Amino acid sequence: QVKNKAPAEVQITAEQLLREAKERELELLPPPPQQKITDVEELNDYKLRKRKTFEDNIRKNRTVISNWIKYAQWEESLKEIQRARSIYERALDVDYRNVTLWLKYAEMEMKNRQVNHARNIWDRAITTLPRVNQFWYKYTYMEEMLGNVAGSRQVFERWMEWQPEEQAWHSYINFELRYKEVDRARTIYERYILFTLLVIVHPDVKNWIKYARFEEKHSYFAHARKVYERAVEFFGEEHMDEHLYVAFAKFEENQKEFERVRVIYKYALDRIPKQDAQNLFKNYTIFEKKFGDRRGIEDIIVSKRRFQYEEEVKANPHNYDAWFDYLRLVESDADAETVREVYERSIANVPPIQEKRHWKRYIYLWINYALYEELEAKASKRTRQVYQACIELIPHKKFTFAKIWLLYAQFEIRQKNLPLARRALGTSIGKCPKNKLFKGYIELELQLREFDRCRKLYEKFLEFAPENCTSWIKFAELETILGDIDRARAIYELAIGQPRLDMPEVLWKSYIDFEIEQEEYEKTRNLYRRLLQRTQHVKVWISFAQFELSAGREGSLSRCRQIYEEANKAMRNCEEKEERVMLLESWRNFEEEFGTDTTKERIDKLMPEKIKKRRKLQAEDGSDAGWEEYYDYIFPEDTANQPNLKLLAMAKLWKKQQQESEAAEMDPDKDIDESQS
Repeated sequence: QVKNKAPAEVQITAEQLLREAKERELELLPPPPQQKITDVEELNDYKLRKRKTFEDNIRKNRTVISNWIKYAQWEESLKEIQRARSIYERALDVDYRNVTLWLKYAEMEMKNRQVNHARNIWDRAITTLPRVNQFWYKYTYMEEMLGNVAGSRQVFERWMEWQPEEQAWHSYINFELRYKEVDRARTIYERYILFTLLVIVHPDVKNWIKYARFEEKHSYFAHARKVYERAVEFFGEEHMDEHLYVAFAKFEENQKEFERVRVIYKYALDRIPKQDAQNLFKNYTIFEKKFGDRRGIEDIIVSKRRFQYEEEVKANPHNYDAWFDYLRLVESDADAETVREVYERSIANVPPIQEKRHWKRYIYLWINYALYEELEAKASKRTRQVYQACIELIPHKKFTFAKIWLLYAQFEIRQKNLPLARRALGTSIGKCPKNKLFKGYIELELQLREFDRCRKLYEKFLEFAPENCTSWIKFAELETILGDIDRARAIYELAIGQPRLDMPEVLWKSYIDFEIEQEEYEKTRNLYRRLLQRTQHVKVWISFAQFELSAGREGSLSRCRQIYEEANKAMRNCEEKEERVMLLESWRNFEEEFGTDTTKERIDKLMPEKIKKRRKLQAEDGSDAGWEEYYDYIFPEDTANQPNLKLLAMAKLWKKQQQESEAAEMDPDKDIDESQS
């Protein structure tokens, strides 16, 4: 019975037990005692015990081949070759597929110089297990070491009938080369190439390259070139590999055939996908730097940039800036068909959204395409087709591009096909009228001196956009140039009578300038009066006064002064005091130049006083945002009518006097010093 059932102070875990057991395994056991055999009987007894031990182990587990091999090796160590051979044969009956067993058996026969026995074993091994390459290698090596070259060749031939892997063929070729049998090696290469063509679905180019290098190494350059050409023809354009072309080019480079090298590189670069041709491009660059001229190096750079642009447009086909850069590169260094192909690929990427902002960059691809066909390729027919295809593609019901229509019309004019140009512009105005289209069409007819057509176009234009003041002005100017003053005046009258105008001040100014040019001063005055009925803007008054001054007739100064006085009276109630100040300054400048002392003194009395004020600011949410200082103007005319302003001025003066008296009381020494001085 255990009296103290409390846990022990030192606890032993299962992990600790396992670790100690493992450590004790490493402890060195004492070696077995040496047994000295003194006579034959003891030796026979020892052999009997050992054989019984081996036989017991085999009987326990026949499938453990290591027991058989140890048994056979022990018998071999005793020079009991027949017994060892018998053990190996018994083991082969148990597991004839064991590779190690065959190897140990054959090695035993070879070590004991039993060559025929070894041959027999190798023959049995390669017959039983023909797919074990190690047997073939060992067999051929043994025959070669024995000097039996014909026998070794015969073994290789038997091996080749089984269509082994690549290394076996190369071992056979190297065997023939060791004995200077170049023709035999070539025959083996041909057989292997034929084997790859017939059996292997995707043959590797490295076998062709090795064959060609073999021919090159033995100075059969014509044969080597033929091998490369056969390889290129065999792989075709579907399974092109850059390694083949790099090797072919380097071979031709070694033969000093630089033009052939260039052709090979360019042929490969044009057909191999760019992402698979990095090494090819690198070798081409090195070649051109070594043997090429400046033009060749530039071609390399262009090819590299083309590859970069191809990657960009492949990643994002709607990256029109990349297309522009790519097209500029291609136009600078490519034939017309290549340029057209790139243009066709670029314009095929139509913006997916029918919004004009998405089409603005895209439409320039068409423009550049048309300009290229016209200016570079000199193909007017294709240019017309490009313009027409572009016009058909644009969704004119949603938006249009006036530039395309105008460029198409200008192209037809350059081709001396005026009816087509007019038809295109007429269609554009009918489908999708725009200010720019009207202006371009009118400018075209003006250059052709077709003034009647210009009048009709202006009429259509003003029906489409009656608020466009620039169109009214241009129409009136056209009639003025043609000498039809009444039509021009009527156009101006229609224009100022429109209920809505985008720039009415420009239109009125143009009308006034028109009447001044015609020296119709009375009509000009009436225009100013009509304008002042609509607006009391200070610039209108100043312009009216300057007109009266510049009229150059008797009484112009008095009329000008009268205009200023009217303006001053009209602007007394104006909220914008800066405009009133601007008017008075203009009036003062006038009086300083043309007035008398009395008028100058009078205008000086009208000039306002500039004072600084503060006002409270509020933020957007209504909270206080502090105070802001600003300048205000007090006009003497307004002060006379507002007695509160006089009272405010007197209060400010009194406050100033009070501050001066307080300062004097605070500093009596200053007063004494001043009295002494």
